[in-house]
Amino acid sequence: MRGQKRYILAHDLGTSGNKATLYDEAGALCSSVLCEYPTYYPHDRFVEQDPLDWWRAVCDSTKGLMEKAGIGPEAILCVCFSAQMMGCLPVDGQGAPLRRMILWADTRAQAQERRMIARVGMERGYRITGHRLSASYSAAKLMWVRDHEPEVFSRTAKMLHAKEYIIHCLTGEFVTEYSDASGTNLMDIEKKQWSQEMLDALEIPRAMLPDLHRSCDIAGGVTREAAEATGLLAGTPVVIGGGDGSCACVGAGVARPGRAYNVMGSSSWISLASRQPLFDGQMRTFNWVHLDESLYTPCGTMQAAGYSYSWFRDALGQEEIQKAAQQGVSAYSLLDALAEASSPGAGGVIYLPYLLGERSPRWDHSARGAFIGMGVSTTKGDLARAVLEGVGYNLKIIRDILGREFPMEKLIMIGGGAKGRTWLRILADIWQTELTLPRYREEATSMGAAVCGGVGIGLYDNYAVVEKMNPDEEIITPDPANAAAYERAFARFDEAYEALKPVFWRMTET
Repeated sequence: MRGQKRYILAHDLGTSGNKATLYDEAGALCSSVLCEYPTYYPHDRFVEQDPLDWWRAVCDSTKGLMEKAGIGPEAILCVCFSAQMMGCLPVDGQGAPLRRMILWADTRAQAQERRMIARVGMERGYRITGHRLSASYSAAKLMWVRDHEPEVFSRTAKMLHAKEYIIHCLTGEFVTEYSDASGTNLMDIEKKQWSQEMLDALEIPRAMLPDLHRSCDIAGGVTREAAEATGLLAGTPVVIGGGDGSCACVGAGVARPGRAYNVMGSSSWISLASRQPLFDGQMRTFNWVHLDESLYTPCGTMQAAGYSYSWFRDALGQEEIQKAAQQGVSAYSLLDALAEASSPGAGGVIYLPYLLGERSPRWDHSARGAFIGMGVSTTKGDLARAVLEGVGYNLKIIRDILGREFPMEKLIMIGGGAKGRTWLRILADIWQTELTLPRYREEATSMGAAVCGGVGIGLYDNYAVVEKMNPDEEIITPDPANAAAYERAFARFDEAYEALKPVFWRMTET
């Protein structure tokens, strides 16, 4: 209809649920609906989801979103996706799941990881794929299926990720794209093609992998059957989209070289846009392909960032939780006030943020969380500040690795942690880096998918349009007066981990 407002429908298939979001043609966030789904933990280190739950969530959230927004399906210009990465979903030739998907957080494939390293070599695998060879990625998970569920493997026509399964449900097509494929340990990250060397070494048939595309390619149109299930119009274009990390990168406004960002959520990562991958000599960081296939996103991810502060709140902040409930405020705001009463360096207390082991920069599954340096004068505020600082020190290592190759004069901050001014000021001072806050800080992932959809249908010329859609609105500048104190504390932080590393290993053995 002439004059009718039109929208891009972005689905973000996360670990806890699917968030369906509408963006108008100018990139303004209009409405969203969340449909949750369960995660299954059948054994230690096993983490799975049922893909049929994703499909129900996509159908329900699509219908619910259009009803909430008061629009009809004719107003939807296209559908596009962001989704969790590094999974393994075997399907048959008709796209029917043969088992639940093995999620990114699943680390059951330790034996397969060791076999990968023995056959390929860690350094060679890192150079081909841009990642360490690990049980976290799709290849080891598929090898586990072959080893432990041979009847499933023998019937597997394709191995899919979350969004690829939903795209098949919508269009009938089997496709993937570079950003998600770069999290499989099977793609040559520089050639942007499936690595025959990796496939041969791991004995994985090339036919099991979907064809590679650009993120902005149109997979196909919504089928009649999918239209009935979702409420969309048959023929609505379905743009492939990208992995959640690459979508967050674009949504944060990092669509050209020279821009970098930090996501501060339960986990945290620092990443940037570059023309080439960054191969760290110690393999502490890794690389994704950007939604713009001409770019890469060198990255380092730590496990327990916001999770460390939520653990501290739950374990040691019961008084603040009760007061917050009485005052109608967040317990974090009360803990922040305690942290602000402590000085830079947290009264000499160091916190190691390794509650879940660590990925970047340590790559140490045995690492554990610890407070070090407490005395009789240590306060709860010192401990709270030490948690915030400890996360900042760990991220500083990642920032410095990336910054040696790609200087970072400022970092764009997104995620739930970007709401806490106390933490932001601490991070700015530790890194001695200017932090910028964009308009949308917790919707960056879906915004990246929406921009990708707009590029795919020709609504936007390129991804850089996001800089107008999600402009910087606030700047936090570092205080040079705190630089020296934080440099000294950071050195102690690094020394503390190295000194305790053999202790952590012995604790794991027992």
